[in-house]
Amino acid sequence: MTYAGGRTILDADSHVMELADFLDDFIEPSQRDRLRRGGMDSLQPVLDDAVAKAASRRSDPAKAALAEERLLTDKGWSAMGGFDPVERSRVLDLLGFDAQLVFATFATSMFTGRDRDRLYAGASAQNRAMANFCRDDPRLLPVGFVPLADPERALACAAEAIDAGCVAVMVPSTAAGDRSPTHPDLDGFWSLLEHSNVPFVLHVGGGGKLLDAAFHNNGMPVTDHLGGGENVRSKDYLAIHHSPEVFLGVLIYDGLFDRHPGLRGGCIEQGAGWVVSWMHHLDYGQRSFRRTEEPLRQLADKPSDYARRHLKFTPFPGEPVGWMIEHAGAELFMFSTDYPHPEGGRDPLAKFEETLDGASDSDRARFYAGNMAELLGRTSGATPKVAAASSA
Repeated sequence: MTYAGGRTILDADSHVMELADFLDDFIEPSQRDRLRRGGMDSLQPVLDDAVAKAASRRSDPAKAALAEERLLTDKGWSAMGGFDPVERSRVLDLLGFDAQLVFATFATSMFTGRDRDRLYAGASAQNRAMANFCRDDPRLLPVGFVPLADPERALACAAEAIDAGCVAVMVPSTAAGDRSPTHPDLDGFWSLLEHSNVPFVLHVGGGGKLLDAAFHNNGMPVTDHLGGGENVRSKDYLAIHHSPEVFLGVLIYDGLFDRHPGLRGGCIEQGAGWVVSWMHHLDYGQRSFRRTEEPLRQLADKPSDYARRHLKFTPFPGEPVGWMIEHAGAELFMFSTDYPHPEGGRDPLAKFEETLDGASDSDRARFYAGNMAELLGRTSGATPKVAAASSA
């Protein structure tokens, strides 16, 4: 019996735990030496230990069996399939998931910043590396990354990512340099996603620092008890939804979904309990400001209708998903594990099941698979990559 049991499950959030050379074979040679390697270099003892343990699993069946027993206990580089795509396929066998979106973890930090040559060279390299990691298993669905600061480069980077096989494109949940993400200069980017049937996604970390560091300067320091890729503490958690709610609200208020009615988006690993009040907040904002703001008067529907029609969100395990479905709609929320990051916990299915009391079978099916299938452009069944493989 797999972890999924009899459920059909599509996992909307998982990660690669990159090794230090993850980008090296994919980045332009002129930019390779300009990558910021300090963070990865400091982790080299951890990486060396993880590589050695992975090698021992390949040669020692007893160690491989133990790792399988600890599938949802071991995290980060210690987890099965964190950086080895062959092992990752075995992980999906054991989990029993039909597919899994796969994001980068640390590679982006090696090239982000104000230097746009390095930024776009790094993004392009990461997208090719992600596609390479997922290439041999149709259940592994690579997520690309496209900065929006330069509209022409963003369009080219997105086109390359889609051609490489990325099934979704992550964008930062910030302004696009000195432009709004809804600026006409970026219409080509959004149009490409729409007509390629590829969604955009937001992910925690894409909005920059979650909180002014001064709020932690209280004479009572705390550690990051999770030890994950995002280094989230309780006060950071208070702000985790701020950048996506503003970013997505801007897209709605500025009529982006009227201009691109086929565009879809997902908000990943930023919680979803806030979505219930946010939708009311959106509608109230339109009513309050439409008299003086023409874009709000031009909207064809209520802002909350756009959210329900175009957007999906991943709750944290333990959030009251049944209550959220009741008050906001069953079409909004998706299951995720965050594998192999510790934030996903050791038994996300059990935590979600505890909060789904009263949910109908159809609502549960939407949560565990249907809504992610819709995000990826399928009204039901497998993701496009899975469907293509099954029909081959």
